[in-house]
Amino acid sequence: MMNFFAFTQIETISPRPVLFIVGEKAMSAYFSEEAFQKAAEPKELFVVPGATHVDLYDRPEFMGQSLKKLDGFFKQYLK
Repeated sequence: MMNFFAFTQIETISPRPVLFIVGEKAMSAYFSEEAFQKAAEPKELFVVPGATHVDLYDRPEFMGQSLKKLDGFFKQYLK
C-alpha cells in the first residue's frame, strides 16, 4: 500500500498559483500554514475569521467569504 502526502512535494507544482483557504479556528489550520510555507510563489493564504474547518462547508456567512476569494483568485490566474 502506498501513502500519498501532498505536502512533501508541494514545491514541485511551482510556478502554479496556489490558494489556501483556512478557518481561523480550524484545528487543522496548521496543515495549510505548513503547506503555505513550503509552497513557492505565487501563493496566498486566506484565513476566514472566526471559522472552523466545517464552517467553511456548512455556514453561508463563511462560505460567502471563501467563494468571493476563490472568484477573485481564479479571475486573476485563470486567463
